[in-house]
Amino acid sequence: MSIKNKLINKIGKAKLLRWVFNISPMYRSTGGKVLEISDDYQYVKIKLSLNMFTRNYVGTLYGGHMYSCVDGIYMVQLINILGKDYVVWDKAASMRFKRPGNQSLYVEFKITDEILEQIKKEIAEIKEKDYSFLVNLTDKEGKVYAEVEKIIYIASKEYYKEKRKRKKEKNIN
Repeated sequence: MSIKNKLINKIGKAKLLRWVFNISPMYRSTGGKVLEISDDYQYVKIKLSLNMFTRNYVGTLYGGHMYSCVDGIYMVQLINILGKDYVVWDKAASMRFKRPGNQSLYVEFKITDEILEQIKKEIAEIKEKDYSFLVNLTDKEGKVYAEVEKIIYIASKEYYKEKRKRKKEKNIN
């Protein structure tokens, strides 16, 4: 048994993923810290601390840190939830600042059973679709400091492979 499998068996895949995110240089540099990932991956909670590394010129949270701490989370959740029969990509994002981030902020990512059922049903029918997910950066009391919309592309893996094959053949000719 590999070291990875031993770790997964001992502490659980979701807890291992949280640990990997928090020690990964790509994520640590965002200033965000993953506080929680549910065992089913349908819930993720992140904290973005206001400190000397995340402050901007005027002393509030730098917008780049606010965005980068949420970037990729929905994609990773959906990859782990939907499994190997689906392709999931971050496709686009937009961010609207509501007020200056003058304190540590929190983000909660929730994917409900209803959303998952809808995705599976639609992908079975139409093979690919872009989905919009909204997430807010809030203080402890729930006051919104920024809103982020993520557009996530989801396709059946079989359809996606055929689509890429057709595109490659078209480019060769």
